Amino acid sequence: MDYTHLGRSGVAVSRICLGTMNFGAHTEQPDAHQIMDHALEQGINFFDTANTYGRPRADGVTESIVGDWLTAAPGRRDKVVLATKLYGGKGEWPNDRFLSAVNIRQSCEASLRRLKTDHIDLYQMHHVDRSTGWDEIWEAMSVLRTQGKVIYTGSSNFAGWHIAQAQEAAQRRGALGLVSEQSLYNLAERTVELEVLPACQGYGLGLLPWSPLHGGLLSGVLSRETGPRSGGGRSAEVLAERRPQIEAYESFCAELGHPAAEVALAWLLHQPAVTAPIVGPRTLDQLTSAIRAEHLTLDDKALARLEQIFPGPGGAAPEAYAW
Repeated sequence: MDYTHLGRSGVAVSRICLGTMNFGAHTEQPDAHQIMDHALEQGINFFDTANTYGRPRADGVTESIVGDWLTAAPGRRDKVVLATKLYGGKGEWPNDRFLSAVNIRQSCEASLRRLKTDHIDLYQMHHVDRSTGWDEIWEAMSVLRTQGKVIYTGSSNFAGWHIAQAQEAAQRRGALGLVSEQSLYNLAERTVELEVLPACQGYGLGLLPWSPLHGGLLSGVLSRETGPRSGGGRSAEVLAERRPQIEAYESFCAELGHPAAEVALAWLLHQPAVTAPIVGPRTLDQLTSAIRAEHLTLDDKALARLEQIFPGPGGAAPEAYAW
């Protein structure tokens, strides 16, 4: 497994990030623990979760599964760069969600209890909160850092402008600010190349693409029988309108001699600003495939062909749409 720095931070993370969204929703705890065992054995040291993952949603089910695994063997916690998120909640009370100082404190304490740890390595805002000012947000985060409960802060689903706002506010306070951004990014969805990627590069954030297979659309959906993911989710919504692209893509992957899912992950690892795609395996086989992709090199000819099949927005803004 190769490693890289998380954005401009000094912490080293694996080029594949283990996403845990399926744990407690589609993957039962024993299987989830087996997947985490194998990930660590293969050198994956970057685990991502969130306080809303699992079923029932927002009950912290997935964080609890991860926490049970972390404490099941000595030394595991020190080997893992642990990331979780806050923003969403059940909504039963007015202050159990979003990014107020009250919810930041309460959500952090709850996540620490479920994860059975005394600190979170990367605490991520799952969405921008347009109703809470950045001075309040950074003050609350600075308290958590001073207490040793949070080491780094990241964002998720931010626009380029939100990243700029956050970083400028952090700099005014003399704070480190964001070190990473999680965004929807894959061969089929490249909108972030307009503004988000340039913002990440300009401010030194590592990009963590979520849904790297676009809900299964890029996983070889046409070349296998209909499965649990190929018949629903994002792939079902867009497959009909993008079938010619997917046919061309799967045909090209066959020419390369590599599974479609591995090619899609390898393409992301070739993109600027990308630190680690977040893979969310439901099974051990899916994790093994993702690990293989980390060592798949695409030459210029292959990258050019993929660009033909899935053209991006034309580069960074404003050149992509103006002179």
